[in-house]
Amino acid sequence: MKERENILRILEETKESIKIDNAARIKELSNQTTNTASLTQDPDNIAVAVMIYSISKIMERKDYRNLKGWENFYRIITTSLDRAIEDVRKEDEKGFRSDFEMIRKAINKLSGKLKKYIEEVFRSAEINKASRLYEHGISLEQTAKLLGVTMYELAEYAGRTGISDVPISRTLDAKSRIKLAMEMFEK
Repeated sequence: MKERENILRILEETKESIKIDNAARIKELSNQTTNTASLTQDPDNIAVAVMIYSISKIMERKDYRNLKGWENFYRIITTSLDRAIEDVRKEDEKGFRSDFEMIRKAINKLSGKLKKYIEEVFRSAEINKASRLYEHGISLEQTAKLLGVTMYELAEYAGRTGISDVPISRTLDAKSRIKLAMEMFEK
């Protein structure tokens, strides 16, 4: 696990934001984690980015709270976050990963509409965060591998959102690279 202190801060602030029902703050925390994940390419940071983003999307949808199974799912999220915070403090990476897996397993215990909706949120979150990593300059293939999405899903999403048109993710042709290199040596 890289950036342990950052992960701890993100988890603690997420927990507080859940308590006060501030989905926008949770989403902002996810974006901060995405920046770290793009720099470190650390699977733990990536898992945190996806999980926190998913939680923000779930918390935004107030109608989910009226569906059967919500209270149990909410309890599992908060309990797992508490445990994850403790595991990061104790430097127990295995426990930390297990806590995050508990949230995923909680989805399997749901039924009906809530299960379907939350599964869709998590899948969309994986693709969204993959696209953000790609936007930060990590290759399409590497990003897809890191997040367990297909290159096709990622390319399709990036194409729809215009991420591939962002200058930072655009590759220069050979002639332009040579020109840029020559300009650097002239100075």
